[in-house]
Amino acid sequence: MAILTPENNYGEAARDMGSPAYDPKKHDPFFDGLSNQLADKGFITAASDDLVTWARTGSLMWMTFGLACCAVEMMQASMPRYDVERFGFAPRASPRQSDVMIVAGTLTNKMAPALRKVYDQMPNPRYVISMGSCANGGGYYHYSYAVVRGCDRIVPVDVYVPGCPPTAEALVYGILQLQKKIRREGNIQR
Repeated sequence: MAILTPENNYGEAARDMGSPAYDPKKHDPFFDGLSNQLADKGFITAASDDLVTWARTGSLMWMTFGLACCAVEMMQASMPRYDVERFGFAPRASPRQSDVMIVAGTLTNKMAPALRKVYDQMPNPRYVISMGSCANGGGYYHYSYAVVRGCDRIVPVDVYVPGCPPTAEALVYGILQLQKKIRREGNIQR
């Protein structure tokens, strides 16, 4: 094992430790096949269901519904460190242009009708991510008379993100799980 000192090249030390390096001569068989098909025919064939599913997972617009402290972590996920927009997950302020609603925080009985109204204004297909212990099941306020014991009593939930508050990484993982779910369903209603 090499010791990193100014006398030796730091890159060589990394290669000595067995770090994988990019090899331009090595080709990926999938991309080679894709390139050959494009070079041969000039176009690629795919099922329309696959194209719509690909477009749907790569252009999800999320409706922010930050209710409590989990909303800070939701905002953190959209900042440059985690940048959920690189996954095709961009925020929208209007429910009529949103595919996903992130319920982040404590849902009270007084706010429940507003949550349902916003959900009903979203076009189909629509998805819900429940973020945090309070949104998932009431959290610390489970026995309070004023708190809904889980937003799934008001709207159908697709992905639960646990934690109090959950980290931004957990929300990013939840977003990736939602995209997997959409790919798995992958159907166009006729």
